[in-house]
Amino acid sequence: MTDLDPLLPEEGVERFLNYREPSIVESTYQNETTRLGFFLNWCELRDVNNLNDLSGRDLADFVAWRRNAIKPITLQKQLSTIRQALRWWADIEAVEDGLAEKVHAPELPDGAGARSVHLSGERANEILASLDRYQFASRNHTIVSLFWRTGMRRSEVRAIDVEDLRPDHHAINLKHRPETDTPLKNGESGERWVYLGPKWYSIIDEYLDHPDRYDVQDRYGRQPLVTSKYGRPTGDTFNKWINRVTQPCEIGPCPHDRDPATCEARVGSNQYPARCPSSRSPHALRRGAITYHLNEEVSPETVSERMDVSLEVLYEHYDARTPQEKMDVRKGNLPE
Repeated sequence: MTDLDPLLPEEGVERFLNYREPSIVESTYQNETTRLGFFLNWCELRDVNNLNDLSGRDLADFVAWRRNAIKPITLQKQLSTIRQALRWWADIEAVEDGLAEKVHAPELPDGAGARSVHLSGERANEILASLDRYQFASRNHTIVSLFWRTGMRRSEVRAIDVEDLRPDHHAINLKHRPETDTPLKNGESGERWVYLGPKWYSIIDEYLDHPDRYDVQDRYGRQPLVTSKYGRPTGDTFNKWINRVTQPCEIGPCPHDRDPATCEARVGSNQYPARCPSSRSPHALRRGAITYHLNEEVSPETVSERMDVSLEVLYEHYDARTPQEKMDVRKGNLPE
């Protein structure tokens, strides 16, 4: 058994957050602070005054305590932060090595998993074919193309300025600019050039002069690529646009036996596009794009770098391939 150095839970959390702060963006830091705050509350309730005393049974009790208060998917995220903290505390000899692996999250109910909701390659191709034919280089065509071709996050598409375009390379240069309200999730480490290719870049290029695009600046004097009449769109605005353009009735009949003329997802002052069961979010497009790249036999390492996601997170949260699809990809790389 390792000799452990006593450490108060409050001090342990403070040390861990100080370690994490330089390498994560503000929103992630705040999320982890909140999650660990619940852990400190539990320690106080259970009179845990020394991290050395934590056992697997204690952690099971913590999981049960939180399970009664939050949704399963939220619990998964909170426990991921707890595991990170436990691994770091083990490194500084405050808890037993391997204690993090004793944090077991309950199985998620069907449909609650992060990988369960994504835009399939078939639907993406149908949507893009319709946009290519009827709305070429429109705003909708542009944003769907960006999400699908690059697998970018919503915040990354929102952050693109016209000056970030690299026409000679058919690429986009993503930049972290938190001081003017467009941070990247992983900060400066998320900065990268993203290749589109001539066909996909031509959509972006023609969008610049399309009637759909407002030639405006944001409040910092920057020129966003994707605009609304008010300047740079908010994240919620991107959600509404993508929710609407991915509704099946945009390109065909409704699969839910609804009348588009009266559907709550489409009409009225209280319309809410996400109320369509088949609509998808920008994150679902990102997940679908990652899965599509993997199915097209793009190496996981290339996908990881291109989409700015670690291999561990990619496999755990983004790889929505079926077991057969995974086998088919492996089969294509095997000798005859």
